[in-house]
Amino acid sequence: YMPRLLLLVEQSEVQLFQIEQELIESGWGNGLVPLAANVQDESRVEQIFRQFRPEAVFHAAAHKHVPLMESQPGEAVKNNALGTLRLAEASSRHGTDRFVLISTDKAINPTSVMGATKRLAEMCLQSLHAQKPGSTRFMAVRFGNVLGSSGSVVHIFTKQIAAGGPVKVTHPDMRRYFMTIPEAVGLVLQSAALGTG
Repeated sequence: YMPRLLLLVEQSEVQLFQIEQELIESGWGNGLVPLAANVQDESRVEQIFRQFRPEAVFHAAAHKHVPLMESQPGEAVKNNALGTLRLAEASSRHGTDRFVLISTDKAINPTSVMGATKRLAEMCLQSLHAQKPGSTRFMAVRFGNVLGSSGSVVHIFTKQIAAGGPVKVTHPDMRRYFMTIPEAVGLVLQSAALGTG
């Protein structure tokens, strides 16, 4: 979609460097701005919004490992819910046109801390939208398993297979549905283009 400027905001400098290099190698060296930042750092987020005035925000920052978050729910709340709220509020303050939260299928009738904090993040967006309809368009998309994405269950399955098995699943009757990264990205962009809040 040929953005004039693409801001890469990432807490992990290793992952930030990797995605920057990948984009440079695919011809996106110009118009690319890597920014090390944590969504929980309000002053850093504010500085980025003041300096760059983003038109669209695609928010994917999350603690998403279900068992880890069960043992440290406070961290999940801070990052997944409050981090989302602070970023969405900054988007609203600075006149961002659209804000897309990458949520999870685990937010549907949540049974885990991770799912509940992602559902809370969605509710924060709904609240902001209700407070100021017609300004920033707040949207959320929910995904299950994206093949090859960071933290994908596929990595776990691959390791289990390489070790000779068994492949451990949550429950024998559990069904898992997968999509590819290009499919997920296409759906996010389509949501951003078509969504009204």
